Amino acid sequence: MKIVILGAGQVGKSVAATLAGEHNDITVVDQDSKRLESLQGRYDLRTVLGYASYPDILTQSGLEDADMLIAVTQSDEINMAACQIAWNMFRTPRKIARVRAPEYLTSQELFSNEAIPIDVLISPEQLVTDSIIRLIQNPGALQVVDFAKGKARMVGVKAYHGGPLVGHELRELNEHLPGVHEARVAAIYRDDRSFSPNGSTVIEADDELFFIAASENIKAVVGELRRTEKAVRRLIIAGGGNIGRRLAIALQKDYNVKLIERDHNRARMVAEELTDTIVLTGDISDEELLLEENIENTDAFVAVTNDEEANVLSSMLAKQLGARKVMALINRASYVDLVQSGPIDIAISPQQATIGSLLTYIRRGDVAVVHALRHGAAEAIEAVAHGDKSSSKVVGRQVDEIKLPQGANIGAIVRGDDVLMAHHDTVIEADDHVIIFLMDKGRVKEVERLFQVGIGFI
Repeated sequence: MKIVILGAGQVGKSVAATLAGEHNDITVVDQDSKRLESLQGRYDLRTVLGYASYPDILTQSGLEDADMLIAVTQSDEINMAACQIAWNMFRTPRKIARVRAPEYLTSQELFSNEAIPIDVLISPEQLVTDSIIRLIQNPGALQVVDFAKGKARMVGVKAYHGGPLVGHELRELNEHLPGVHEARVAAIYRDDRSFSPNGSTVIEADDELFFIAASENIKAVVGELRRTEKAVRRLIIAGGGNIGRRLAIALQKDYNVKLIERDHNRARMVAEELTDTIVLTGDISDEELLLEENIENTDAFVAVTNDEEANVLSSMLAKQLGARKVMALINRASYVDLVQSGPIDIAISPQQATIGSLLTYIRRGDVAVVHALRHGAAEAIEAVAHGDKSSSKVVGRQVDEIKLPQGANIGAIVRGDDVLMAHHDTVIEADDHVIIFLMDKGRVKEVERLFQVGIGFI
């Protein structure tokens, strides 16, 4: 596939690295020559130095015969203008743009071939907000992702000393879950190495497990894999920017929410909108302020300012002062694992949230959803089975007959409203949504080909 990426920032760089590693024809456009030199030195791709919405620069990028444009510069306006030019000049078939400002996103009539021709809008702030909400709703989880419009859910958790299943075989999991039909562990990470478990695999303390179940059963399964965690009731949001504001709007009806914003004017504006949130003006790293607001009785402290260092330091302080769980927004992907190995419970990466959403629209075959897991180290894919046994490599076949690439396994199948755990003799039917855990992203093309039908997979 020939893809032009506008912007070589954190998201553009990560998307380019992922797609170049899958043998796509990639061109990256940016105004920063050092960024482009770094990319070209590490990956098999082309670069063009210049302003991303200038017609001559887009022509140099090869957009006239490209399959897709991904506009992820720091400017909403440049991203939108580039998509407009790509359609008017080149009739580029697929145009994806990152748009941050809610003022644009609330006007859906703007985005059509008759107005601004963007096929897919990506809002990093909304993706991060949704991710944090899922984590708050599932205390004990490191990552929560949905499939089949929320019918199934995959959760990453760490098994702690004292958990009911630590020291036991995986086959005992379902025996411990009265009233829950089934759950399936798709992968285990032990000492940062992944492996596909079987029924005789013994769970060890500090194992990181990715399991899948029907969404309504997730809390019961998490409780079996780790110590019981109290539901979140009281939380403090550090930062009243786009993400902090969105979080408060979404959570204030069901939780006791306080929001701290340093800028007085911004705090006043946010307070007028958030009728059920206590808005405070102050420094998120002010120990006296945190103590005054009973940080020791806070269930979750979520730092989502635009200042990465402030997020890290305030979260560490909140944890030290007694907050039960702390989360910090980290923009540099290379820092995420480092930060999360310390006192901060969860490091949230906008880049990985954005990349996972982008991959959903880039993957070929009948891929409906893609989620980046473990900060991009693995992927969970929802693919729709089409065709019949004569035209499909999966329909009409048992799970153990499907030639999955190494490091891939089928965790569950969503059939209509039913979530079925995949067993070796489970037969895939047409229109099944098949959820696959893929440890090696380099094998994703093989998964895509499995779900292409007819001429598409020959």
